[in-house]
Amino acid sequence: MNDQIHSSTIRVFVALAPPDHAKEELARALGPAYAAYPNLRWNRIEDWHITLAFLGELPAATVPLLRPPLAALAARRRPLELGLRGSGHFDERVLWSGIDGDLEGLHLLASEVRAVVRAYGVAFEDRPLRPHLTLARARRNETTPVVETSAALEAFTGRRWQTERLHLVGSNFGRGPGPIHYRDIEAWSFGGSGGSGSAT
Repeated sequence: MNDQIHSSTIRVFVALAPPDHAKEELARALGPAYAAYPNLRWNRIEDWHITLAFLGELPAATVPLLRPPLAALAARRRPLELGLRGSGHFDERVLWSGIDGDLEGLHLLASEVRAVVRAYGVAFEDRPLRPHLTLARARRNETTPVVETSAALEAFTGRRWQTERLHLVGSNFGRGPGPIHYRDIEAWSFGGSGGSGSAT
């Protein structure tokens, strides 16, 4: 069992991750905002992800049960072509980058992931899918940086890329002043994309 699963429960979600070149392209576009607003709670670039299903707090013993069905799902699905495009914010506090490309396929994949998880008896809040990358969070009384950065990134359009793997991710609780940190429990290559599942 992965050493991330060390307590009685773990906060878990299923996600996609952009490749490094796509993240670096967006990070370059964010350069001026990084310099201007160092006090925003910026997510680490290695933690950027597109959530397909947020499962919440699960018993640690439940997590390994999800590995075989999620691996099988990834193996029978072809990669999706996606891109990063534009920006926006939730309630002027959460800065995000939008997702472009095969959104129909993305919604279908999310529906299949959620069905697989439910089939194994995991109950979770079935929130509507709003594909995005969360980039930063502002304190309640310091929302201007989020609004201004969102406007500056509105015209951003990144190069398209192929999804590589389906990720089962665990997170800490992020109770401190810094951003939440994430870690793969396991990830599985999509059919036709080469490679195999790997724990990290």
